[in-house]
Amino acid sequence: MKYKITALLISLSLCIGVLSPVYADAEGTDSDPSLGITSTAAVVLEGKTGQILYEKDKDKELIPASITKIMTLLLIFEALENGKITLDDKVSVSEYAASMGGSQVYLEPNETQTVDTMIKCISISSANDAAVAMAEYIAGSESAFVEKMNQKASELGMNHTHFMNCNGLDDNIESGHYSSAYDVALMSRELITKYPQISNYSTVWMDSFTHTNSKGEQSEFGLTNTNKLIRSYNGITGLKTGSTSKAKYCLSATARRDNLDIIAVVMAAPDHKTRFSEAASLLDYGFGKCILYKDEHTDFVCEPLSVSGSLVKEIEYAPSEAFYYTFTNNEDTSLVTSEIKLNENMKAPVAEGDVVGTIEYSYGGQPIGNVSLISKTNAPKARFKDYIGTLIINYISLKYSS
Repeated sequence: MKYKITALLISLSLCIGVLSPVYADAEGTDSDPSLGITSTAAVVLEGKTGQILYEKDKDKELIPASITKIMTLLLIFEALENGKITLDDKVSVSEYAASMGGSQVYLEPNETQTVDTMIKCISISSANDAAVAMAEYIAGSESAFVEKMNQKASELGMNHTHFMNCNGLDDNIESGHYSSAYDVALMSRELITKYPQISNYSTVWMDSFTHTNSKGEQSEFGLTNTNKLIRSYNGITGLKTGSTSKAKYCLSATARRDNLDIIAVVMAAPDHKTRFSEAASLLDYGFGKCILYKDEHTDFVCEPLSVSGSLVKEIEYAPSEAFYYTFTNNEDTSLVTSEIKLNENMKAPVAEGDVVGTIEYSYGGQPIGNVSLISKTNAPKARFKDYIGTLIINYISLKYSS
């Protein structure tokens, strides 16, 4: 009888193990074996919060191949935003840039193309020559541009990345050119969230541009996107493929549905079909797992905040931005609570944009984030003569009203 009871308990425990859902750990990571990912490394991020939804060897340092160009594109768009370059600028191609080989659009030495065309060539056809030409145009040399790439990687917390060039042609980790699935996801997130216009390039299936050689002869060159998911995946926004014999097949795939951005990265997939099928599965997993809570403060009520030491006695304030939080275990988002906490004993000066408090968000009694409250009013510090002037104005007002 004892053995029958033991067998029954073992059977029940096995059933519970099979039926129990897979839950994310404290950091939100989830290495779900049911996905059957065969790529050496993979990761899934939610775009707004950066929360990890799935990972497999996310920090393993691997050869990134042409997904290196995600960082190149990020720095290009930063230069555009800062006004250092414009989309209409003419970029001259050096002999060095034209000599790149590999994936290219066969730019000739001294040929000029606009920044817009160069971005198109990099995003759609993964053009090594266009990437180097842009690096030289922005930083003066590829090596100077690579310094900026590594600096940006450090700023983004890409702790398992080091670049040696701007296009990924160097496929040798020993030479110092490497990245990880998580780091690729970090730079992909930065690119798509800060510069969503990248999808205007990265989702184009086919396009063309016109070559003009040194003799003035023109010819049309066709571009075909290396990311096959843009033709088949619902909501795809990009982003970048990469492959060499040593790197195997890599892909950073990004997609958006219902204001939710999911980033799926696979590195060292065994073949190109697996690269796309596993990235699609990871995107599906991300969308299926995420519930995005958002508070856009449409019903926010501002109670005036008193300020001392200023002729402006009260200031108005507002949330600095919308609040987002990603749930991954089918939580009831109606149970999210918020509390306004204003800074006590506010003293002048207070400038427009200064932080004067926060909105604290909680779920199940546990904090999940906050948003700053910023002043909409200037409250300069009052000087002695300001008080005297106010007294005089009040005196005159009382005298003539009596």
